[in-house]
Order: sequence, then structure tokens, then C-alpha cells
Amino acid sequence: MKIQEVRVKITVPNPKYSESFKKAVVQGYESGLLNKDEIQLKYGIGGNSRVLEWCRKYGKLHYPKKGSLGRPMKDPQKQRIKELEKQLAEEKLKVLAYQKLISIAEKEEGISILKKDVAKQLTSLPRPTPEK
Repeated sequence: MKIQEVRVKITVPNPKYSESFKKAVVQGYESGLLNKDEIQLKYGIGGNSRVLEWCRKYGKLHYPKKGSLGRPMKDPQKQRIKELEKQLAEEKLKVLAYQKLISIAEKEEGISILKKDVAKQLTSLPRPTPEK
């Protein structure tokens, strides 16, 4: 007769923590007195990311998500296009900011900063005569 080995997985239910407890833990973490591992030991908190999740929800600091950076693209041409599109969007914002700045300065000072009619300036310049 063979003896069969039976494995039983014992699961401990996740304890429910109150919001005031979570906020107190986050405040202790953000004060800098204890690190995440020390807080988990002190309060008996299980899980690797539970404190971080609470910090994202209740904390005052910025906690970026792990996957927010994304993985690099395989095609370098597509990656270059993405970079150029991002630079273009930044430059468009700069142009809008400069235009707004110029319009405010023109309004407050009552002067025209930009030359509006470039064509008239070009016709008023003396034309060079061909040398013989």
C-alpha cells in the first residue's frame, strides 16, 4: 500500500486596515523616520507593495507607478518619430508662450514689438546694381 502525500495550502485572509491607520502609516513613512521595511515590521503589514499603494492614495508626495516609463520600442525609427513628436509638442507650447508674452508686453507698453509687414521693408532697400 502506497502512502499518498497531500499538500494543503493554508491561506491567511488579508486583514482590513482602517483609513486612519493607513494615513498614520503613510505619515510615518513620509516623515522619513522609518523606511518601508521597518514600517512593515513595526505594524505587521504583509505584502511588498501595500505601503506603496497607500502612499499613492493618501500621501502628499509623488509616487510614480512602475510601468509608467514603459518598455523601449523595438523599431528605432518609430522611437525617433516619438521623440521628435514630443519635441514638436514642446516647441509649440514655447511658441504659444512667447506669443502670449509679446502680446502682453505690446499691450502694457503700447508699442509694436513684432515687425508685421516684412514685404514693405524688403522693397524699401536699395537694389544692388550689377557691376560691369
